[in-house]
Amino acid sequence: MSANSVIQSVYEQVLSRNPGEAEFHQAVKEVLDTLGAVLEKNPQYVEANILERFVEPERQIIFRVPWQDDAGNYQVNRGMRVEFNSALGPYKGGLRFHPSVYLGIVKFLGFEQVLKNSLTGLMMGGGKGGCDFDPKGKSDNEVMRFCQSFMTELCRHIGPDTDIPAGDIGVGGREIGYMFGQYKRIRNEFTGVLTGKGLEWGGSLVRTEATGYGLVYIMDEALKAAGKSFKGLNVAISGSGNVALFACEKINQLGGKVITMSDSNGFIHDPNGIDLDAVKQLKLVERKRIKEYAATHKNATYSDGCTGVWTVKCDVALPCATQNELDGESAKTLVSNGCIASGEGANMPTTPEGVEVFQKAGVIFIPGKAANAGGVAVSGLEMAQNSQRLSWTFEKADAELKNIMVTIYKNISSAADEYGCAGDFVAGANIAGFIKVANAMLAQGLV
Repeated sequence: MSANSVIQSVYEQVLSRNPGEAEFHQAVKEVLDTLGAVLEKNPQYVEANILERFVEPERQIIFRVPWQDDAGNYQVNRGMRVEFNSALGPYKGGLRFHPSVYLGIVKFLGFEQVLKNSLTGLMMGGGKGGCDFDPKGKSDNEVMRFCQSFMTELCRHIGPDTDIPAGDIGVGGREIGYMFGQYKRIRNEFTGVLTGKGLEWGGSLVRTEATGYGLVYIMDEALKAAGKSFKGLNVAISGSGNVALFACEKINQLGGKVITMSDSNGFIHDPNGIDLDAVKQLKLVERKRIKEYAATHKNATYSDGCTGVWTVKCDVALPCATQNELDGESAKTLVSNGCIASGEGANMPTTPEGVEVFQKAGVIFIPGKAANAGGVAVSGLEMAQNSQRLSWTFEKADAELKNIMVTIYKNISSAADEYGCAGDFVAGANIAGFIKVANAMLAQGLV
C-alpha cells in the first residue's frame, strides 16, 4: 500500500471513529497531509501501524462535576481529560474552562500538544483537558467550589510522573491554586502535579511571559534567516491576553512596533504604536474591554468585530486569540498589504485556506505547534525546578526558553529541507515532531 493510501485510510478511520469533532478532524488532516515522504522513507512506521496508533488517544476520561453556587443551587458540568500520548514522557497539557469545551476540541488540542511537546526537546508526552464551565461572572467562592469538585475526580488520573496539567483559557493562577490545594488535601502530597503555580509555592519565573516571548523569539529567528529583523517593522497582533501582551512587550524590546490588539468584541489600531502599559491596566487590572483604550489615546481607533484586525497594513501578523480566526480572505488582505511573516500565538488560529494563501505568497509562516511552544516549554522547566526543589532566576529561565525556541526553528527548518519542502515550516514542524514520537513508540513496542 502506498504512503498516500495509508494516510487516506487512517484519516477515514479518524472520521468514522470521531463523528462531529471538526477541530480534531482538521488538526489530524493537516498533520497527515505532510507525512507522505516520511512514510516513504521510513517503511517501519507503516509496518508497525504507527500512524493509526498516533491518532488514537491512549486514554479519554469524561466525568461529572457537581458544585454548588452562591445561591445554594446545585450545578453540574462535564469535565474531561484526554491523555493522548506518553511515548516521550508523562502527559503534559493545559486545562480549559469555557462553555465551548467538548471532546472534539480537547482531542484537537491534545493531538497538537503531542507534537508541540516533542518539538521542545523536553521529556513530555501530550494531553489536554477541560470543562464546559464558564468562570466569567462567578464569585471566587463559586470558582473554588467548582475547582475542588473538578480536582476531586481528576486527581485519580494525574501525578507528577503520570500527567501534569497546566492552565489554558479560563484557567489562571486562581484556578490552579484552588485545584492544587485540593489535590494536596486529597493525596497528602506536595508535588509538581500542576504547572503555572504561584511563585511562592513552586511556580517558575517567565511562565506568564513564556508563550508571548517564545512566539517572538522563534519569529525573530525566522526573520534573521531571511536577512531581516523586527527592528522598524509594524506588527499586527490579535488578542489581549497574556500571549498578546507579552509578545507586544518583547517586540518593543527588539525595536518593532505593535499597532493592533483585540478582544472578543473588536480591535484597536494605534498607528503610533500600542501603549502597552495602558492595555495591561485595562485588561489585567481594571478588567475592561479593549475599546476603552481609544477613549484615552487620540490617534487610536476602535472597530467592532475581530476579523477586521487583519485589514490593517502591517509587516508581521501574529494571531494570538483563538482557533480559526484568520481565514483565507484575511490572509489575502494581509499579503496584498505587504505582510512578510505570520506566526501563530494561539492554537490553530489560521484556517487551512489561510495557510495555503501565505505559503503560495512566500510569506514566512510558523504554525502554532512550533510558534506557541514557549508556554509548555517553561511548564517543562517548572517541572524540572520542582523535581530539584529549586527556583531559577528570571534570566536563567528566559535564556532556557530562548534556546528552546531557537532550536525549534532550526529543527523544523532542517526537517523541511531533508524531506524536500524547504521553507514549509508547517510540514517541517509536523515531520520533526512526529519522527521523534514515532521512533519512541517503535522502541517501546506494542504500547
